Amino acid sequence: MNLTFTLATAARVLRQLRHDPRSIALMLIAPSLLVGLFAWLFADQDGVFNRFGGPILALFPFIVMFLITSITTLRERRSGTLERLMTTPIHKVDFILGYALAFGLMAALQAVITVSFAVWVCGLEVDGEIWQLGLVAVVDALLGTALGLLASAFAHTEFQAVQFMPVLVFPQIILGGLFMPRDQMPDVLLAISDWLPLSYAIDTINAVTAGDSGWDVWRPLLIVMAFMIGCLVLASLTLRRRTA
Repeated sequence: MNLTFTLATAARVLRQLRHDPRSIALMLIAPSLLVGLFAWLFADQDGVFNRFGGPILALFPFIVMFLITSITTLRERRSGTLERLMTTPIHKVDFILGYALAFGLMAALQAVITVSFAVWVCGLEVDGEIWQLGLVAVVDALLGTALGLLASAFAHTEFQAVQFMPVLVFPQIILGGLFMPRDQMPDVLLAISDWLPLSYAIDTINAVTAGDSGWDVWRPLLIVMAFMIGCLVLASLTLRRRTA
């Protein structure tokens, strides 16, 4: 790993994003719009948004960053950019970490916007610390980024990258505790849920909104971060120069 190459990669990605307003809008505005739509849908049903609003904050940034990262990285390979970069001293780890850093900065900005919108515009009630809610949103968006980088290593086209959603994303949404508390699931499904990182992201969000503190918040958050790091390592090991 070379910090100079990593920062140079991150800077290049950010420059590219600056000229792609649609991607910026998707990353920064779409999650807030979806949260707002959800809040509006249940505006006349007391308590519904406060019950599901927190997990939704974990869900939407995760999905958006997964899509953006997987498609953007795949585009780098298909255009030959990655192959040209690999003729330089840059290592795959520098490439992956540079992308993670660039999208991590976008994820942080996205989290600030989305959490602020959910709390101060949509009225989400949070008994815990607001900054913890933002931190979880950032980590969750980074998890989506890491999974997107991993998925891009196996996809050949943008359409195939999107097709990874039913494999990598949808099971986590269904079994993550959004529709049913995880401790009420059948034993087999609970065991599967324990191996899905989004489950712990939702657990952390629920802990923060409920006002819990200490290990109840940090334990699941650390597990999410461990999954994120593992996905980044696997992405760097499986990244190919070019898509056939």
